[in-house]
Amino acid sequence: MSKRLIALIAALLLGASIGSGGASGRTDSAITVFAASSLTDVLPAIDKTAIYSFAGSNALAAQITNGAPADVFASANTALPAQLYAAGVVQRPVNFTRNTLVIVVPRSNPAGIHSVYDLANEGIKIDLAAPAVPVGAYTLQILRQMGLMQKVLPNVVSQESDVRTVLSKVALGQADAGFVYATDARSVLGEVTVIKVPAWAQPKVTYAMAVVTRSPNQAAAQAFVKKVLSKAGQATLARYGFLALPKPVTGATAGI
Repeated sequence: MSKRLIALIAALLLGASIGSGGASGRTDSAITVFAASSLTDVLPAIDKTAIYSFAGSNALAAQITNGAPADVFASANTALPAQLYAAGVVQRPVNFTRNTLVIVVPRSNPAGIHSVYDLANEGIKIDLAAPAVPVGAYTLQILRQMGLMQKVLPNVVSQESDVRTVLSKVALGQADAGFVYATDARSVLGEVTVIKVPAWAQPKVTYAMAVVTRSPNQAAAQAFVKKVLSKAGQATLARYGFLALPKPVTGATAGI
C-alpha cells in the first residue's frame, strides 16, 4: 500500500472523528473552518494556522445549523451556503473556485471500464456519494444528462457520506468505479486510473464559502476568506488542480 493511500485513509479517519463531533483542539488563537472533504489537501496549504473539520458539505451545514462552533463554512456547492444565508446562519457567501468530475477505477481496472458507458455493464460494482452530498448530486446530473440513470444506478452497491470515502474504496479495490472530483483523483495518482466525463455532460461545480454569523472571530474569519480569494490563495488552488472562477462580464457585452 503506497504512502499516499495510507495518508488518504488516515485523513478519512481523522475527518470522520472530527466531523461527527465538531472540530477538536480549538483555541482562541485559531479559527475553525468547516470544509468539504475535497478541500482536505488545499486549504491547509493556503492557511496552516486554522483548525479544520472536513466532511460532506451537507453534514457540515447541518452541524453549523445545530450550533457547531465553526467560524467559516466552505462548501463544494453554492446551494448549501445560500440556504444557510437565507436562514441567517452565515453571512453572504462568496464563490471561490470550481472543479470537475471524473470516474476513477482501481489501477488494475479489473472490470475493464474505459468509458462512462461501461458503467452500465452487468456485474459492475459502483460506489457513489449519497445524493445529499454535492458530489453525489453532481453525479446524478451527469447520469441524467447522458441518459444513463436507469442503466447505471442498478449497479450502485454503496453510497458514501463524502467524496474521499468513494475515492478510498475504489483505490482499495472495494468497488469497480466511482465518481469523484478531478482534484481528489490527483491526490492518489498511481493508485487509480482516471476516466474523463464528456465535457458536454459536466455539471457546473462551483464552491462557495461564508463566515458563520455567530462566530466570535469575525475579523479573523473574514481574513481567512480574503486569503483564499487572494492571488496567492487562488494560485494554490490552481496548483492543486482547482479551476479559476469565470471572469465577470464587463462593459458593453454585459447586457448581451
